[in-house]
Amino acid sequence: MAAKAWGGRFQQATDPRVERFTESISFDRRLAAVDIRGSKAHAQMLAQSGLITTAECQTILATLDEIGTEIEAGAFPFSTELEDIHMHVEQALIARTGDVGRKLHTARSRNDQIATDLKLFVRDAAARIDALLENLQRAFIARSARDVDVVVPGYTHLQRAQPVMVVHYWLAYCEKLQRDRGRISDAVIRLNFSPLGAAALAGTSLPIDRELTARLLEFTGPAANSLDITGDRDFLVEFLFALSLIAVHLSGWAQEWISWFSTEFGFLKLPDSLTTGSSIMPQKRNPDVLELIRAKSARVVGALTQGLFLLKDLPLAYNRDLQEDKVPLFEAYDTLSACLELAAELVAGAELQRERIASRLEEGFLDATALMEYLIRRGVPMRTAHETVGKLVAACEAERTRLAQLPLERLQAVCDKIGPDVAGVLGVENAMKALSSFGSGGRGPVLEQLARWQAKLGMHA
Repeated sequence: MAAKAWGGRFQQATDPRVERFTESISFDRRLAAVDIRGSKAHAQMLAQSGLITTAECQTILATLDEIGTEIEAGAFPFSTELEDIHMHVEQALIARTGDVGRKLHTARSRNDQIATDLKLFVRDAAARIDALLENLQRAFIARSARDVDVVVPGYTHLQRAQPVMVVHYWLAYCEKLQRDRGRISDAVIRLNFSPLGAAALAGTSLPIDRELTARLLEFTGPAANSLDITGDRDFLVEFLFALSLIAVHLSGWAQEWISWFSTEFGFLKLPDSLTTGSSIMPQKRNPDVLELIRAKSARVVGALTQGLFLLKDLPLAYNRDLQEDKVPLFEAYDTLSACLELAAELVAGAELQRERIASRLEEGFLDATALMEYLIRRGVPMRTAHETVGKLVAACEAERTRLAQLPLERLQAVCDKIGPDVAGVLGVENAMKALSSFGSGGRGPVLEQLARWQAKLGMHA
């Protein structure tokens, strides 16, 4: 029974209900690879420190590899009686090597062991998320080359505001994703200190070499405070926050494309392979993948909340509450990974409905701000220019016409600073071309930023 596995302290077998209630092997078995990796580094350190022999170390390393291969192949038996992945690996090692296996846990506790496992897992997960983020960026940049001649409305409050190149939209999401990548990278910097050797909470009197295990596991160094590091899960919550903000960005993008896919917008056509039909309405093509990306973002944010609440009342050092930290971590990581994979497919496969976009592009007075700025360049105070253009828009609305369609005499009747060259800023195309400030949505600045992104990602036009 599980109680017997821990030595001679307990006089009664563990209640089976307690075994079921306290087990974590049903979910922490996924840590097997990193658990074995940490154990191998620990064994090498024990040998270097003279706490086990070189021969014993070699036996342990070979047997751990054997156990890892069996787990990966699905040939390893798991049981709630052994509670967690650490005991499964250790008991299998002992069963195969006897007293040699019993030496592995020297100068180590499950407390520093699980902290190490989690850091290794999160570090690997961070690399995977970063790769998926870059892949999504590449999808946006790849399609930018073919969309470079498309102008679309930019919106505030979901009202048409100013015209921008559609590539400006694609690059906007690349910027968000780059900040996400930066947060992931920053989190790994703070994560990357080894808990191994902190033992239960106070370290050990045995002559261990924490610098060595840190190097073997590619940590920056050993964590400095054993009391802190055994119960620290800041790195896990920080990673969950980074994942949550990525999920929020994906959700906003999904909502935007859901709108663009609707008949009312008609800006996008999504691939048949990434949409679904209706059980009753034969004409329907539903953006279910986008809708579920939007919905699944709630799972990721919920995982962050779960992680924060898990930690909020915990005293130093390790508490069993921390067993539950893996559930939100795995949920958020798996959910977001799936969302990012499908997001890249959607970005690569969607088609802009160019004729539909162009047919309505002049609606909504997208050139109004360009006209206002024209007046400012002519010496009209900004607020006066704003009021003047507002009056012209109101007149156009009443007459169901556009600013570019008003005769020059009508424009000059409202403001005598307007000259014949006003035609160069009126109309959506002219208004878009007029945008010239760094980072703006005009053709010059957008192409400049596109070239920067192509160079950054090693993608040449």
